[in-house]
Amino acid sequence: MDIQRNISEFILLGLSYDHNIQMFCFALFLFCYIAILVGNLVILVSILRSPLFHEPMYYFLSHLSSMDICYTSSVTPKMIGDLLGGTKTISYGDCMLQVFTMHFFGGIEIFIITVMAFDRYVAICKPLHYMIIMNRAKCHLLVLAAWVGGAVHSFPQLSMTFQLPFCGPNEIDHYFCDIFPLLKVACTDTYITGVLVVANSGLVSLVTFVVLFVSYVIILFTLRNHSAEGRRKALSTCASHVTVVVLFFGPSIFVYLRSPTTSSKDKIFALFYTIVAPMFNPLIYTLRNAEMKNVMRRVWYNMLFSKE
Repeated sequence: MDIQRNISEFILLGLSYDHNIQMFCFALFLFCYIAILVGNLVILVSILRSPLFHEPMYYFLSHLSSMDICYTSSVTPKMIGDLLGGTKTISYGDCMLQVFTMHFFGGIEIFIITVMAFDRYVAICKPLHYMIIMNRAKCHLLVLAAWVGGAVHSFPQLSMTFQLPFCGPNEIDHYFCDIFPLLKVACTDTYITGVLVVANSGLVSLVTFVVLFVSYVIILFTLRNHSAEGRRKALSTCASHVTVVVLFFGPSIFVYLRSPTTSSKDKIFALFYTIVAPMFNPLIYTLRNAEMKNVMRRVWYNMLFSKE
């Protein structure tokens, strides 16, 4: 049976109907988006132009910064533009593209964060074997696995969304296209699709969060046998990673790991994993990392004031 699709565009209701609130949100999220781009680009360039790129932790961090830029750019520019416009419309094709890119880059980011936790586990729990376990070939393989994981996560989501029939209304109570809001406006019974989305996005977030939590608990127990200076340095690094995990996974678990319904609170929680976490990642990974700060100062000083 052909899929019934009588609409060519959707209307995004956004965060608020109040004009003053929209103008405030426009200024706020424009600043946030610029901060995301600048912060992650500074980290990315600093790592690529320094010897840190050959260290596994910073190699993974460079990929995380790239994913932060791609992930937030799949949602934020459209939202910022809509805050200035009147009717917030998005074509059917662009809506499907947004669903795919958000889950694709978001999935890669989840697996990159997991890889970074594994890297810290090996560095702290098996320091004598660190360079053997985390050799360059293994690092490339782990990053490739993260990309494959993102594809395995996102293509089923896109396929399920493509199968939905839409015959009106076409108003989505969100500021971007996501599966749960689209299920609400589909003109068919979407219970099974909703359960599949929970099993995909919800369980991926929950299982990854549990794995990360267990890995950091093991790391904390292992730190008891380290020197005071070693504990301080390891705890500083792990604290950065835990902060990222909480900012990203907490809201995403709330949104995706429950009955397939939508709520006005979903938009607020979505801001955390689409804007807040990517914005704070550069600060979290640099302010608590003396080595990274020194490299950034040296790289950017040479780039800006070199006489070459």
